[in-house]
Amino acid sequence: MTASPVLFFVDASGFLRADPREPQVNVTDWGATRGDGIFESISVIAGRMPALAARFDRLEASAGALDLPLIDRSIWTTALARAIETHEAVDRLAVTLVMTRGVENADSSPTAWLLARPARDFTAIRRRGVSVVTLDRGYASDAADGAPWLLLGAKHLSYATNAAALREASRRGADDVIFTSTDGLALEGPTSSLIVRRGDLVETPGVETGILAGTTQATTFGFFESKGYRTRFAGIRAADLSTCDALWLVSSVRQAVAVHTLDGRAMPVDDALTAELNSWLSDEARPE
Repeated sequence: MTASPVLFFVDASGFLRADPREPQVNVTDWGATRGDGIFESISVIAGRMPALAARFDRLEASAGALDLPLIDRSIWTTALARAIETHEAVDRLAVTLVMTRGVENADSSPTAWLLARPARDFTAIRRRGVSVVTLDRGYASDAADGAPWLLLGAKHLSYATNAAALREASRRGADDVIFTSTDGLALEGPTSSLIVRRGDLVETPGVETGILAGTTQATTFGFFESKGYRTRFAGIRAADLSTCDALWLVSSVRQAVAVHTLDGRAMPVDDALTAELNSWLSDEARPE
């Protein structure tokens, strides 16, 4: 029997449990009609409260980009703890925090909720890796500097472009995507950060290229640094990806998946290192 999700609606006064099987969101909510809102994904492993500071930092940055009110971290933290203890015990929970601009033609209060549900089982994909195609995102790497209204680097609800990119990857016989800029830089996946290894150097693109700040990327760097690798943020040429010693796409719930094929070309994969990395990510609940 499938475990039931746990849903809490959150506001400035606290949080209130609701039935996820019943209609809850107003059909005129800006999040539903315009995708005008933000979200954050959190992985909970074996019922352990994960590290939250980096996720709240990113949620607040997204709120700032969309002119939404700041998040009360203590309320969200308490709601998350209650969701973990309330939810039926499972190996992994996928928790989503959402905030929209609220209901059209109403007061300015946002709509916010926390949904905890069993995570999809990505064990097989972590073991076998993914095939990836590069797709042009249509912006130069410095587009965010002159056009902040594009919301590059914000984790907002408008995911239609990301979903379309994944459908295009499927049409090309691939599993996932690495976006590139019009000036030739590698950026990120639709739902993941890009990690590149060249020898003992591990790199990821910097947020100045208009990508989302990666919370799992930061934990990944911690893993490689613990093993003696050098890490850095860098401009990574898309044309150079095929010459790297390893590529990974990392995200909170799926964790780290190795790229075994890039634009139809086989890539080197280190299965043992990938397994070690995922073990490290599974232990992310260690104190900050």
